This record gives sequence, C-alpha cells and structure tokens, in this order.
Amino acid sequence: MYLIVTKTFPPELGGMQNLMWGLANELSKNFMIKVFANFYEDHKIFDEQVSFSIERVGGIKFFRKYRKAQLINEFIKENKIEGIVADHWKSLELLKTNKKKICLIHGKEINHKKGTSLNKRVLDVLSNVETIVANSKYTKDLAVSLGVPQDKIVVINPGVDQVQELNQKTLNKVENLLKYKSPRLITVSRFDKRKNHEKIIMALRNLKQIYPEIVYICIGYGDEEKNIKKLVAELSLQSQVMFFKDISNDLKNSLVAKSNVFVMPSIIHKKSVEGFGIAYVEAAQYGVPSLGGKDGGASDAIEHQKTGLICDGTELNEVYSSINSMIENNKYLELGKAAKENSSKFQWNKIIEEYKKILT
Repeated sequence: MYLIVTKTFPPELGGMQNLMWGLANELSKNFMIKVFANFYEDHKIFDEQVSFSIERVGGIKFFRKYRKAQLINEFIKENKIEGIVADHWKSLELLKTNKKKICLIHGKEINHKKGTSLNKRVLDVLSNVETIVANSKYTKDLAVSLGVPQDKIVVINPGVDQVQELNQKTLNKVENLLKYKSPRLITVSRFDKRKNHEKIIMALRNLKQIYPEIVYICIGYGDEEKNIKKLVAELSLQSQVMFFKDISNDLKNSLVAKSNVFVMPSIIHKKSVEGFGIAYVEAAQYGVPSLGGKDGGASDAIEHQKTGLICDGTELNEVYSSINSMIENNKYLELGKAAKENSSKFQWNKIIEEYKKILT
C-alpha cells in the first residue's frame, strides 16, 4: 500500500487539486492507495464515488497539521506501507518513518532564500526523501540553486486527463455569445499578480486599434479581481473584456475550445512563480496555442514557435507583439494544430509510467 499525503484534494477546485487527484486515481489502478487529505466541505459525495480510501482531517490549521501527522504515523505503525507520496515538503515534516518517501515540488513553496530558516526546513525535510519530483526543468534548477541535491531530483510534468467530447448545446451557446467577436483571447487562472492579466489588458488597448472586434475572456477569481476590472474601466475596454467565475467545467472548456489564443505570460512576483502551468496543456488539447512567460516552467508546456510562444512578461512590447504575431495571418491555427498533437504526451496514462519507475 502507498499513502498519498496532501493538503489539497477534490472536490476543492484548482491545479494542485487536479494534480493530486490524477496521481491518486492513476496509481490506484496499479497499487493499493490511501489518501490523507485536509477536510473540505461536501467531500462525502465525492469520496464515496472513488475506488480508494480517503481520510479527511479537519480542525484549526495550526492544530490540524499535528493531528494529521499523528494519524498518519499511527496508520504506518499498524499497516504494511510500501511508501509515501507527498504534495509538499510540509506534508512530510512531522512524519516519523523510514519508509520510502517521494515529495513533489512545484516552485513557489521551495522558493526561500538560501540560508533562511524556511530554506533550512525545506532542505532538512528533502534530505530524508528518496526521490524529489519537480514539475518542470525550471523547478529542478531552482531547487538545485537553493541547495537541494541534484541527484535526488527527477522531472515529471503534471498529467492531464483525456478531454471529453464537449456538449454541443454549450458550444452553440458560447458561439452565440461570442458571435461577432474575433480574434478571441482567453485566460483561465486565479487573478493574482503572477498571472499578469494587467499586461494583457494594456496590450489589448493597442490591439483593439488593429482588431476592433477583439475579445479577451477572463475565467477565474482572486485577490486582483477588483484591480483588473478597474484597469479595464480606466482603459475603456468593457466591450472587449468578458469576466466569468463559478461556471461549470463544460462551459469553461467550451469557452477555451472556441478561443484562438490562450494568454498567460506569467512573471515572478515576490516568491510566487509559475512552476509549470497545466492550463497551457489543457488549452492545447482543444487546439488552442498559448503565450507563456519566460520566468518559470512554461517552456516545459509550450514549445516556442511550435505550439505557442514564450515572451518576457515584464515587457509590455513583447506581450503585445507576441499576441499580434499569433493573430496575424491566423498563425494560431498552425500553432494550435501542433499544440494539440503535442498535448498527448502529457496524458496521465503516459505520465504515470514515470511515477511507476520510481515506486517499483
């Protein structure tokens, strides 16, 4: 039996939640799996429908981590465990076991200056881990620069599920909604500084002069939502920007499928960095190419000049010219075709083989 220890898990929404779900689901096809996850409201219906055991741990955040560690330590003593797969170094910090440990790293959570107390805690935990799985080459290089032994790290990109056929009614609804709007840009992400909505909106003001019917679709929520909407109003772009949140997966995917370019030229903001960017691959599955930022792991998900473009997200001119070059002469069609073909290598049935090599 393998334990999967994670802070985030469905039905909670998000990239990390999807990653840990995909990993648990695929591993359960080959191994006995038990998941220890944090409590989330309305989890019971979800938990009853899966083929493996999920134990949820609730309570006040500070006490929860100790209670969770205690439960896991007791479970390990009483059961035959082959190993532990953790979503985060903090998920392993309080576990007392000599069993094989695998820790995933993503970027932001290890990005603490060398020599600081947090950096020392990260290194202390990772020194007792057999294998460290970095989500991109960028994250691996970051970890090495912060003192993590290179020979412990393997790069395994996050996986995606094979796309389901979209509901034709929803596709028709989206087409009616966007009827005369073209070209179509889209971002699916949290509204935070790192995702760089601001530069896209500023570029949109100039792009509007060339493409009067251009539209930018923003799906998500977050701390920067008010600031982004304020910027849209200041630049008089209300007719060009559409906001969506709390929508169904089917509507979200239909909006992506009916768009021309996925735009997320991420930047480094404080310690926050885009370790990989699964959203680029999800867009690629629908034949939509992406614009990503050079800061972070986007280049693992986007092949520059083939499945999309990589630019300097801090430079407005680069963001503008990159979007324009993808739109000009319908270049996005060629890039989108290559992106769709390339996306198959990220499907879970292929990615899981890399995890099986580590576990067996």
